[in-house]
Amino acid sequence: MNYALNKGFLLSLMALLSALVSCNQIDDDRIPSLPVYINLSGAGMWNTYGVAGVGISKNFINYQGLQSPSGFPFNATTYVGFGGVLLIGGVDPFTSEPNVPLAYDLSCPVERSQTIRVAIDQENLEAVCPVCNSHYDVIMAGGSPVSGPALTGKYKYSLRRYVCDPAQGGGYIIHN
Repeated sequence: MNYALNKGFLLSLMALLSALVSCNQIDDDRIPSLPVYINLSGAGMWNTYGVAGVGISKNFINYQGLQSPSGFPFNATTYVGFGGVLLIGGVDPFTSEPNVPLAYDLSCPVERSQTIRVAIDQENLEAVCPVCNSHYDVIMAGGSPVSGPALTGKYKYSLRRYVCDPAQGGGYIIHN
């Protein structure tokens, strides 16, 4: 009996501590996890559709007849996540390696809609939601919120990150 009481107390204590610790965490899983696969392998594909410097960006969208970038060869193996993919040159937030491609879902995690997409503000190189006005650092902080409801709301939301792996023979493959 005493063991069951102590076990219940410990479980309750662990749940409380977990809730307290998670209050300061940033949620980057709010956007539904849909497949992402954009093959930009080879110098020709990368030079045409890739990004060649910090702050340079491209959007990859294939949703209800909207395809971007223009002329990109979308096919049966191309997947662009929930709201599309933002590809931008920046600094790897985990290794601090400069001038690397970074990829995020274009959907604002506060709005959580396939059609409400962040856009790059060229003055401060932040991704900005046109509806809630949340700003995200996509250059150095891995899509973390900078201002707006994504930072100041009850929950803190970051953009969903995707992986940019170097392809054999040049270019990159973007995936989740």
